[in-house]
Amino acid sequence: MSHLSRPSLYGQSLDEIRDFLVTFEQSRHLAPLIYESLYKKKTSQQFSEKTIKLLDNHFQRELPQIVSVKKAEDGTIKFLMQFEDGKKVETVLIPFFKKFTVCLSSQVGCAMKCSFCYTGTQGLTRHLKAHEIIGQYLQAKKYLEDNSSSDTRVMTPNIVLMGQGEPLHNFDEVKKALEIMLNPLGLDLGPRQITLSTAGFLPGLRRFNDLPKVNLALSLHSAFNDVRKTLIPITGQYPLEDIFNALDDVKLMKRQFITYEYLLIDGVNDRDEDVEELHRVLGKRKAIINIIPFNPFPGSEFKRPSIEKVDQFKEKLVEKKLRTLIRTTKGSDILAACGQLVS
Repeated sequence: MSHLSRPSLYGQSLDEIRDFLVTFEQSRHLAPLIYESLYKKKTSQQFSEKTIKLLDNHFQRELPQIVSVKKAEDGTIKFLMQFEDGKKVETVLIPFFKKFTVCLSSQVGCAMKCSFCYTGTQGLTRHLKAHEIIGQYLQAKKYLEDNSSSDTRVMTPNIVLMGQGEPLHNFDEVKKALEIMLNPLGLDLGPRQITLSTAGFLPGLRRFNDLPKVNLALSLHSAFNDVRKTLIPITGQYPLEDIFNALDDVKLMKRQFITYEYLLIDGVNDRDEDVEELHRVLGKRKAIINIIPFNPFPGSEFKRPSIEKVDQFKEKLVEKKLRTLIRTTKGSDILAACGQLVS
C-alpha cells in the first residue's frame, strides 16, 4: 500500500483498531496498548515484530507539517500547518495564565461567508479528516513541550474548535476527533477542556447531542435576525428562532452554560436596543455572553469600538443580570485573533 493511500493511525477509533487486529488474527487486547503508545508515548514490550510490521504496512503516522511559526507580543503563537495534499490551515496556541489553549481548524477555508471573518473570504476548499484535526493539536502540544519552561510542560492544553471552518458542517469527522480526544487512552481530555464554536449551522446543531459531551459556543453577534444576517449570511436560511429551539434541546452538563460569542462592532450591534434584545432572548437561558471587540483584517469594512464603548456595553448587560465577560484580544498583531485566520 503506498504511503498516501494508507489511512492515518491517528484517525482510528479504539474499536476500529480492535477490529483491524481481529481481522489479521492478532489479539484485540493490544488495541489499548497501541493507543497508549500513540498518544501517551508509552512503549509496550507486548508488540511482536509481526504486529509492528502489520501496523506499519496498513497505516501511516504522519502529522501535519509546520510550515511557519509566528509569535505575537502577547505570547500567542500562530502555526501554518500543511497536510499531505499540500492544503494548509492556521492553528493558534493562546496563553492564559500559565495555561494554553489550542485553537483548531476543522476545514480548509469555510463555506459560511461571515462578513466579519477573514477565513470567510476564501470559501471552502475541503473538510479536514479526524486525524488532521488531532494532528494540529499534537503538533502544537509538541511545540509547547519543546519550547516551554518545565511548569507549562506538564499541562495539557485546552481546545477550542474556533479556527478555520464551521465544525458542525464537518460533523462526522469532528465527532470522531472529539471521541479520540476524550478517550482516557487517547488524548485523555476532560469534557470541560473542549469548546466547540458554531455559527449556527442548524443541521449539525440539531445533532449536537450525538457528539461526546463538550462545551458549546454560538457565534451570536446580534439578537436581531436582520442585523445578524448581514454578519452571518446563513441566518437567512437558519433564523435565530430555529437556532434557539435547537439550543434549548442541547443536554447540558451540571453547572454548564452555553457561551454566546458577541463580536462588538462599532455602530453595528452596540446600541441600547441590542442590549434590550439580548436580555429578551437570553435572560431566561443558561447563558454566558462573551464580548469580543472586533479584530480588523485587510479589506474589512467594520471598525473596532473604543475600550469605553466595550466597557459600557458590558455594564448595561450586567445591569440586566446577564453573565458577561470581555474576551481579551490575543495575537492581533500577527492576524491570529478571532476571525483573522486564513490559509
